[in-house]
Amino acid sequence: MPLVRIDVTAGRTPEELQSISRAIHDAIVAEYRIPERDYFHIITEHPAGQIVAQDAGLGFERSQGVVMIQVFTQRGRSVDAKKALYARINEALAEAGVGGEDVFLGYVENGPEDWTFGFGRAQYLTGELKVPAAS
Repeated sequence: MPLVRIDVTAGRTPEELQSISRAIHDAIVAEYRIPERDYFHIITEHPAGQIVAQDAGLGFERSQGVVMIQVFTQRGRSVDAKKALYARINEALAEAGVGGEDVFLGYVENGPEDWTFGFGRAQYLTGELKVPAAS
């Protein structure tokens, strides 16, 4: 069950924001084989100038349309699985109109003890939810 945070500069339509979110989710579903309803995204728009995303020395420029993504998920997936996810997200966002230079993603792992889905219980630890299998 990934939790995805998406930060963008204000100005996109609600449909564009939904398209970006959906592209990311569809890529995660395809690569990690999670259930479709494991869809937890937070989309935050920021005023112009509040997102700084330079090229880190890679020799390209980003536009004002940069999409900053944070994926919080269970640890245990292989490096190859993560690389495949990054590529799939990039492809999906390209179809949604976001250029590869404007895709920035940070990946954060944690364990079953780090989640609660409500009622103050750690459902992965209590057995109410099955711990996702690593791919």
